[in-house]
Amino acid sequence: MAPHRLGASRTKRTKKVGITGKYGVRYGSSLRRQCKKLEIQQHASYVCPFCGKKTIKRNATGIWDCKSCNKTLAGGAYTLSTSAATTVRSTIRRLRELAEV
Repeated sequence: MAPHRLGASRTKRTKKVGITGKYGVRYGSSLRRQCKKLEIQQHASYVCPFCGKKTIKRNATGIWDCKSCNKTLAGGAYTLSTSAATTVRSTIRRLRELAEV
């Protein structure tokens, strides 16, 4: 048997497409590239702001669960925290500081 052939224990993996290999040649390369970025973000684990462990996973659209402390958080559709949420948090903090003074 030639050394370049795939053995029973090794399977061929994707080189560039990664998680979007399931779409094959459909939908176009630029759309699949955008989709790859989003799917990597949504399947990633995030750090829990309550317990500090990297155990937050996406449950549904905008719903994130910590496997360690069983807290449920509302967040973005594909990431735990969005840029709009960060802006809102900083604005609320600034207004709260102005109200205290």
